[in-house]
Amino acid sequence: MAPAAGALPPLPSPPPPSSPGIRAAMQGNRGANTRPEVALRSALHRLGLRFFKNRRPVSGVRHRADVVFPTQQIAVFVDGCFWHRCPEHGKMPQTNSEYWRAKLDRNRERDKRVDYLLTAAGWRVIRVWEHEHPESAAAHVCAAVEAVRTADAP
Repeated sequence: MAPAAGALPPLPSPPPPSSPGIRAAMQGNRGANTRPEVALRSALHRLGLRFFKNRRPVSGVRHRADVVFPTQQIAVFVDGCFWHRCPEHGKMPQTNSEYWRAKLDRNRERDKRVDYLLTAAGWRVIRVWEHEHPESAAAHVCAAVEAVRTADAP
């Protein structure tokens, strides 16, 4: 069970969209089954791994992981370079920068909170950037799954 969310300070409120067009564009972004997620899942499947997709690892944590290995308690998130501010590719928009800074900072704070809650509940969290090659990311995830399996073997 995850620690009570009340033990953590609340996330700041999301900034309101600057226009109806921006709101419509953001609502049109996929929340699951993005190209990088599908590529990673395909690579994991080719390695013989079976998993759940787009699932909450822990009932007390509202956020869904992109790939979940419940037996090994591993949650994998595929983070978009823009939305999660990748240090290599995350560019801050110049237009309406105050809005975007608040929005993207909130996303990063939410990621830290989810990592904390899952780790406190005994889960291992793996974050993969969308720019990572799916085969190498899958090898990293596979190594983590195998390490847990080996540790659990009698």
